[in-house]
Amino acid sequence: MPEFLAIQMRKLSDELLIESYFKANELKLSQDFISLIETEILRRSLSHRIRATS
Repeated sequence: MPEFLAIQMRKLSDELLIESYFKANELKLSQDFISLIETEILRRSLSHRIRATS
């Protein structure tokens, strides 16, 4: 299942991926799910976007 989610996350725009990260944290969703989002953020070299607004 995580592999399926990881593949689907690649279809998200950068903006939607970042928004999803913040929303998942706000809603206190599963840490496994948040980790998948973080992995995709790192893969895209977008980690500066989550540090800049945290």
